[in-house]
Amino acid sequence: MESEESTTGLSTAALVAIACNTFVAILLLLLCLIIYRACRVPSSPERLPVLAPREAQTQQMNEHKHLLTS
Repeated sequence: MESEESTTGLSTAALVAIACNTFVAILLLLLCLIIYRACRVPSSPERLPVLAPREAQTQQMNEHKHLLTS
């Protein structure tokens, strides 16, 4: 009677290692997908850039300073 190990050619530890490596590979692909989606440039032009309010505020401060010095 042959054992199961000799018929499949892989030990239980090898099968567990293959399963764990497959799981880690799936997690890495998921991580890459998340990073790709997070780093994409926003495609909707109606969103204001992050710096837009600051630039407008800075311009108003400069105009206010200019009026004070005049």
